[in-house]
Amino acid sequence: MPEQDAWLGRIEAARDELGRSSTAARVAGLLREQITDGLLAPGERLPEAELCRAARVSRNTLREAFRLLVQERLLEHRFNSGVFVRRLTAADLADLYRVRRILEGAGAREAAGARPEALARLDAAVTEGERAAEAGAWPQVGTADIRFHQAIGALCGSPRVDEMMRTLLAELRLVFHEMGSPREFHEPYLARNRLLAGLLARGECEAAERELLSYLDDAEAQLTAAYRREEEHRPTGR
Repeated sequence: MPEQDAWLGRIEAARDELGRSSTAARVAGLLREQITDGLLAPGERLPEAELCRAARVSRNTLREAFRLLVQERLLEHRFNSGVFVRRLTAADLADLYRVRRILEGAGAREAAGARPEALARLDAAVTEGERAAEAGAWPQVGTADIRFHQAIGALCGSPRVDEMMRTLLAELRLVFHEMGSPREFHEPYLARNRLLAGLLARGECEAAERELLSYLDDAEAQLTAAYRREEEHRPTGR
């Protein structure tokens, strides 16, 4: 399958780095990146043998990486079926946005004292999204949006917040798959990302937090509606 070949190729290309860190943690990190970049979708089965070959790791190492990602709520074991990318629920979605308001709101409040390089990452992510939109690469717009929100959380200057945001936004990318049209979902937020980045860069923290919370309310409402539509069309007994 072309999609599977794409993300397995990325795992294979990065395998030389595995010896320079905890191997299971690094494999977990590589798989998390594939989820965050939209290459692994909810419900997709992870082929154990192919992954072991691509990363040149043992089954025990791979299974430890799987366990790490199960703990992060990104994967799930299905009895006698294997390991799959998790499909999040409407309750997961509500909780994700509850935590985002806390972490990203804290980042917005810290913008006035942020380092220039932290603010530059905001602008870079917005520009990346705009260029991807011009090229019609809407899944890449979603990836740029994830990076933008990671950069907002990073304004807190806390490694622990950064770690929480990495996992949180990987889960969020799984939620994005519920939207039928990436363009329809992401396009309205390009201008809002640019507006928000400007407010943060100028240190207008109160205005930035207000805009951020309104933004998150709107996005959550859209995604919640998509979940409801999916539930309405789900066959009985599924």
